[in-house]
Amino acid sequence: MDWIELLQWPAMAASLLAAWLVGSRSAKRRLMGFFVFLGSNVLWVIWGWHDDAWALIVLNCCLAATNVRGILKNEKGPDTA
Repeated sequence: MDWIELLQWPAMAASLLAAWLVGSRSAKRRLMGFFVFLGSNVLWVIWGWHDDAWALIVLNCCLAATNVRGILKNEKGPDTA
């Protein structure tokens, strides 16, 4: 098995972790979640490039743009988990 095929697993785990963090009431955790999402977008694009999964690449580029928007619009809320 090609090592790049294994990237789908940390990409999936990062996506799940990021979704968990973005749902937090803590602005710091939400912000961290958007950055983790960006990392997962990079991993998915690398994996998609290797597998010629062009729709996945386009999707993750668009999702990366929404994550940058989330970083910029992250509002401070109640700082509780």
